[in-house]
Amino acid sequence: MYKNRAENGLFNISGANIRKYRQALPGKVSQRMLADMLQVEGLDLDKNAIQKIETGLRFITDIEIKIFAKVLHVSYADLLD
Repeated sequence: MYKNRAENGLFNISGANIRKYRQALPGKVSQRMLADMLQVEGLDLDKNAIQKIETGLRFITDIEIKIFAKVLHVSYADLLD
């Protein structure tokens, strides 16, 4: 049977890691600041979308993960672990 949720019921497995790496960036990067950084890379997300991703309430695509990894200076595996 096809499952489109993680075992814990969330819509993604990388949201907690995105939050962790965002908070580890120098200068206390807010969700709004991260949204601005993503938009520079061509990913149009707002603060609310990032909040939903970080809390597991929104799916995240492979294209989005690629750009998150670039902006957060981590590998894809770091976000998916």
